[in-house]
Amino acid sequence: MRPKEVLFNLIRKAVHLPWLGSFIRWIFTHMSFVLPLNYLRKTDTLVAFYHPHPSYPIHILLVPLRAISGLDDLTTGDADFLTDLMECAKSLVKEFQLDQKGYRLILNGGSYQDIPQLHFHLISEAK
Repeated sequence: MRPKEVLFNLIRKAVHLPWLGSFIRWIFTHMSFVLPLNYLRKTDTLVAFYHPHPSYPIHILLVPLRAISGLDDLTTGDADFLTDLMECAKSLVKEFQLDQKGYRLILNGGSYQDIPQLHFHLISEAK
């Protein structure tokens, strides 16, 4: 197993500890540059990278750089992130030609959200 897979597995198992959710949100807010990820995009408000354990041939995560637990924690002050999210998703759809192949932009919440940091999945069955 590669080092970044080991790190991802440790994080995934540990995120359910009550105090660790806040720590993970802090890392994305202040230390995202240290995460061992293959970045596709990075803006002032978000990062986009390949999912470390993809469930689809194309599986990209889009994560805000601010500490946002989930959809309920978005505010009107997050308009810049939401604008970046849509522009980033559109550019990735174009880059991977997903508009012709088909894609989904997914947001999980509640018990379906594995990591307590808001994130979106851009997925496609197409290769």
